[in-house]
Amino acid sequence: MKAMILKGNRNIEEEPLELVEVPDPSPGARQVRIKVSCCGICHTDLHIIEGELPSKKLPVIPGHQVVGTVDVLGKGATRFRLGDRAGVGWLYSSCGGCAFCMDGNENLCARAQFTGYDVDGGYAQYICVPEDSAFPIPKGFPDLQAAPLFCAGIIGFRALRLSGIKPGQNLGLFGFGASAHLVIQVARHWGCRVYVFSRSEAHRELAKKLGAVWAGRAEDDPPERLQGAIIFAPAGRLVPEGLRVLEKGGTLILAGIYMTTIPELDYTKHLYYEKAIKSVTNFTKQDAQDFLTLAAEIPISTQAQAFGLGQANQALMLLKEGKIQGAGALRI
Repeated sequence: MKAMILKGNRNIEEEPLELVEVPDPSPGARQVRIKVSCCGICHTDLHIIEGELPSKKLPVIPGHQVVGTVDVLGKGATRFRLGDRAGVGWLYSSCGGCAFCMDGNENLCARAQFTGYDVDGGYAQYICVPEDSAFPIPKGFPDLQAAPLFCAGIIGFRALRLSGIKPGQNLGLFGFGASAHLVIQVARHWGCRVYVFSRSEAHRELAKKLGAVWAGRAEDDPPERLQGAIIFAPAGRLVPEGLRVLEKGGTLILAGIYMTTIPELDYTKHLYYEKAIKSVTNFTKQDAQDFLTLAAEIPISTQAQAFGLGQANQALMLLKEGKIQGAGALRI
């Protein structure tokens, strides 16, 4: 099969991903093989490629927002039938027996493995995954539009839940890329007012089109204080800005897997009045199921810019530069 493979960590400007031919994978017991039609691109892919996350496997095929059809069933696999559409996200597997897994918090499992990081991912024509780590794709979502649901959507949904935001309250979104352009639709569905902070004028305009009541830069003052806020950009300098605009008792969620150094915080200015900071770690299978059901009910509209498999380096460069409106995805 054709795949884009990473052999060593380098900046994306150096085009480190190589288009190669590798053997077709075969599913193990209780696994399925998916013929990939689309795979979303994500900042996590950049962090893996550029070495901001320590390498787990090299060479590795990145990609963890995978959409396609089941074409081979491993021994004992019964969750899908041949030809079913299925999607795969970041969480590839967990041990199933630790305290976290037993409590439904498999995202915190110490032995968890992740798609496109510990194991080969979706920048390829085929991928094999445990059957319970794949999910049926909601009806009404073509493959290209479905791909961003499986990381940008699910992780954003978990971040929104952890913020504790309630109907009628004010929510802030810092960074307006793939995840935020989906989260805003859920928040508005819940009756929240959304305020968007982005350095990109184009992204601020998109936010307004999707229903933001206000859009500005991180250093700007919104017209109202916020009960909750989510930072999607991997920039630690945004943490003081997010805390600064929170209402008393508000919660700031850090939704990325990686973040640059957070500046020193002033206790009175940034943290007093029972403000809280919480990070997001991966997602649970329940998060995925709940979000995919909700995405179909709303229904969520995804904006996805398509690239060919061999254009992965160029697509990720545009992502790094903030030049993709909504989400980006590779057509395989």
